Amino acid sequence: MKNYAIEALIAHREPMILISRLIHFSETHATCEVDITKASAFYQPSIKGVHSYIGIEYMAQSIAAFAGAKAQEQGKPIEIGFLLGSRKYHCYQTSFQLNETYQISIEELYRESSGLSVFECAISLDERIVAQAKVNAYQPENPKEFLKEQQ
Repeated sequence: MKNYAIEALIAHREPMILISRLIHFSETHATCEVDITKASAFYQPSIKGVHSYIGIEYMAQSIAAFAGAKAQEQGKPIEIGFLLGSRKYHCYQTSFQLNETYQISIEELYRESSGLSVFECAISLDERIVAQAKVNAYQPENPKEFLKEQQ
């Protein structure tokens, strides 16, 4: 696997790039990591971490990195996608803690030709799942045209 900078895989730009790196991807799976530091977006000194509800965005950005890596491998441009929602987001801790590195795994369960897809996602720390969800995403064929239609 080629080692891609996360900025080359997702449409987000600082300070909204929340994940640290893509460490593996295949046709239907990907694993990313996020390092929680005092410089992390949404870091809260009062809890020495990032609130657990941000995990859904870690999952969404991991899906974006997966799509971006696949596009890069095929010589295609990186396109924006949309987080439509999640089903059963469960987080088993109140925050992602300072100085920890979490692994975000995603598996594409279903993809329609329209660009609608469903992913099984999990966030782990030392192989212990700390958050999980099914995430619905949409990547239209022509995102700019899609956005125009929504106005």
